[in-house]
Amino acid sequence: MNNFGKLKDLVMSLEDDFSKFYDKQNAAAGTRVRKGMQELKTMAQAFRTEVQNTKNTGAAAAAPAAKAPAAKKAAPAKAAPAKKAPAKK
Repeated sequence: MNNFGKLKDLVMSLEDDFSKFYDKQNAAAGTRVRKGMQELKTMAQAFRTEVQNTKNTGAAAAAPAAKAPAAKKAAPAKAAPAKKAPAKK
C-alpha cells in the first residue's frame, strides 16, 4: 500500500502548480506540471508491472492445486456452414 501513498503524494504536490498554471497562466508552473505528469506516468507503469508480477507469482503458486481433476467441459457447438455469395456476372 506504500505505492498508493507515493502516488497520492505526487498528485497532491502538483496541486499548487496546476492552480498557478491554469488560474494565473504561469508558464513555469506548466513546465513543472508536465514534469510531474511524466513522473506520474513512469510511476504508474512501474506499479502496473509490479502488480502484474505479483499476480503472476500468486497464480503460479496456486497452479498445482488447480491441476486437480476437473469436470469434463462440454464440446463447443458447431456453427452452421456459411452461405456462399452469388457469383457476379
